[in-house]
Amino acid sequence: MSMNKKISLLALLFASSQAYATVDYHVDLSTPEHHLGKVSMTLPASGEGSSTVMMPAWRTGKYKILDLANGVRHFSATDAQGTPLSWQHTDKASWTIDNPTQGEIKVSYTVYANQLGLRSRHIDDSHAYLDATGVFMYDPKRRDEDISVTLTVPSQWKSYAGMERKGEHHFVAENYDVLVDSPIETGISELFEFEEDGKDYQLVIWGEGNYNAPQMAKDLQQMVGASQNIWQGYPFDNYVFMVHATTDARGATEHLNSTVIQRKRFSFAPRKQYLSFLKTAAHEFVHTWNVKAYRPEGVAEYDYQRENYTDLLWISEGSTSYFQSQLLLQAGLITHKEFFEDLARRIDSHTKKPGRHVQSVAESSHESWIAMPGDFAHNHSVSIYSEGFIASLAFDFQLLSDSRMKAGYSELHRELYKQHRLPKPFNANDIKSIAQSLTGKDYTQWWHKNVESPLAVDFDALLDKAGLELVYPNKSKEIADTGFVSVDNHGLVTLTRVLKDSAAWQAGLTTGDQIVAINGLKVNQSTLKTRLAQYQPGQELTLSLFRRDRLIDKSLTLAAKMNKNPVIRPQKKVSRSQKAFFKAWLGVKFPKA
Repeated sequence: MSMNKKISLLALLFASSQAYATVDYHVDLSTPEHHLGKVSMTLPASGEGSSTVMMPAWRTGKYKILDLANGVRHFSATDAQGTPLSWQHTDKASWTIDNPTQGEIKVSYTVYANQLGLRSRHIDDSHAYLDATGVFMYDPKRRDEDISVTLTVPSQWKSYAGMERKGEHHFVAENYDVLVDSPIETGISELFEFEEDGKDYQLVIWGEGNYNAPQMAKDLQQMVGASQNIWQGYPFDNYVFMVHATTDARGATEHLNSTVIQRKRFSFAPRKQYLSFLKTAAHEFVHTWNVKAYRPEGVAEYDYQRENYTDLLWISEGSTSYFQSQLLLQAGLITHKEFFEDLARRIDSHTKKPGRHVQSVAESSHESWIAMPGDFAHNHSVSIYSEGFIASLAFDFQLLSDSRMKAGYSELHRELYKQHRLPKPFNANDIKSIAQSLTGKDYTQWWHKNVESPLAVDFDALLDKAGLELVYPNKSKEIADTGFVSVDNHGLVTLTRVLKDSAAWQAGLTTGDQIVAINGLKVNQSTLKTRLAQYQPGQELTLSLFRRDRLIDKSLTLAAKMNKNPVIRPQKKVSRSQKAFFKAWLGVKFPKA
């Protein structure tokens, strides 16, 4: 054999060994009471003189820069013999390590984990929740290599994850991206297991609360099967529902084949609260297809160090919100009336938000990384969740109408799963193309009007197609409306929101103003509602308020609003075609009178 052939063979063997190399992580949680975990990472020999390891700047499911490297301390690096290697902290989330022998590198550091609310990392004396983006550094050049994670934990702890299990506290993943989307829950918890449609499920609950765990497991089992009304097949073999019953942390995050759901410990009952939990669980489960199995260009292959932009996050989040209650209705977990209540609330919230006249769902998607909360958001922006829900509703009804009820939004998402399962992302043209294939109609103009422009929906006409109507309940009446929202702040009525073009807006009020009197008489937050009830729409009030600590007066002419929120109900006379449309829309029969 020639020397060149020998070199080529050696190079091939080296490349092959690198392709199957395993990056090993170990987390020592043996003393967790101070929220600290000791992390070690072993990188196999790379054949390079230096390696750069990074901590992600954000986590999947939350489109915000979190700068997760802020919890890292005691960073060090050694070679396979334990000899210290020199390194530099080259930017806020990167460490470059000199590796003169080009051999194995062992990286060690301590991570502070007390961010339960962010669902990135949390360690205490009862459990640890480890999202890889907040715990495990990575070498970008070795992102595709196999992963092994082992834990050292207190003796009574149990460990769970969506990854493949190799031991009681040992998990493996195909690559870093799978690790990122497979958080680990370890600690003292309750476990419930069930099987549905050939797939295995675990419900893991950490924390005490007023939940009925066996009922939760039973209802989740009933819910997961309804997914096949939208998609055909599952992108997983096993799935883990991780539930945190907490003091005040809330929220939920979807992952590849698991989810974490956090609620205040006494918010699992009564039924209205429990339905909120089920809606969240359904939302995160829908994400297993919509986001984790297929997602838009721009976010298909995550860049963990910077923002990932797309105009289609409303599809990822708003469509998921749209399907969540449908799953529960089809599974028999909520009634028609409860479904209508949720839909009416969403429509009412949409119509009362001034920002819907300003921003499109496409713009909202692109700007999610810099989206502001509060007064500005309400008046000048829309949410990819709530506005995405309304856009999905409008799109569904358009598809059903154009196809004569043969295909709707469920069929569109079914095709997205078939045609654009990762690593093949989709774009706006792909969605319009699928819609056209389902109906024979061109959606260019519809898309421009409803997605790329602020959304305007005729809800009366829309709901009429399904035999429904949006009305105010009996005994509703007009009452005076100021157009502001306030809270008590040291005994003063302090404005937190002033609706654009409302009575308060026209009067020149702004957030932070502190109202002390109405028509010369003292008022506080507890008496405000009673005082305003004494006036009629159209009457003028003099408000005395503090602004920048100076007392001033403002004249406000009261507007009108209804004293009750609208409801959705079946029409009294419903045609056969309306009932058929309802069935095609929701997959269940029209409610009986």
